Amino acid sequence: MYALRLWSVRHARGLNACYRGFEALLLRLHGLFSALGYERIERPVAAVERSVKSLLFDCRMCGQCILSSTGMSCPMNCPKSIRNGPCGGVRDDGRCEVKPEMRCVWVEAFAGSRRIPGGTEAMAQLQIAVDQRLQGRSSWLKVVREKRAAP
Repeated sequence: MYALRLWSVRHARGLNACYRGFEALLLRLHGLFSALGYERIERPVAAVERSVKSLLFDCRMCGQCILSSTGMSCPMNCPKSIRNGPCGGVRDDGRCEVKPEMRCVWVEAFAGSRRIPGGTEAMAQLQIAVDQRLQGRSSWLKVVREKRAAP
């Protein structure tokens, strides 16, 4: 799983492009999602999302995905769940202070963000704390609802 997570960061540009295309498709399906009812389709969509994202990104299904803003490195993989950059304990070799066998997710995030056009600017944006009530819910559906509700 860890090796695939690192692969995803190395291929952040292509994965981000794929996600942008997939997001456009999801936005076009808003009418269908509304007709079926977002709450009704939440479970099956979340199950598919969990399968895909847990494989590629070791996703924790926080319901507030920011992979595109963190170079395809999920900050929820940080043992400290730090969402806005590395802690003060990153070792000189880029490894995590809590889990020395793994590279800091934020070191990986910066490497991945350099591969995505505009990625380093996206990393500079402050991320709000994780709303634990959204744990296990689909961030894909959340994005569609938010973007379709915007004026």
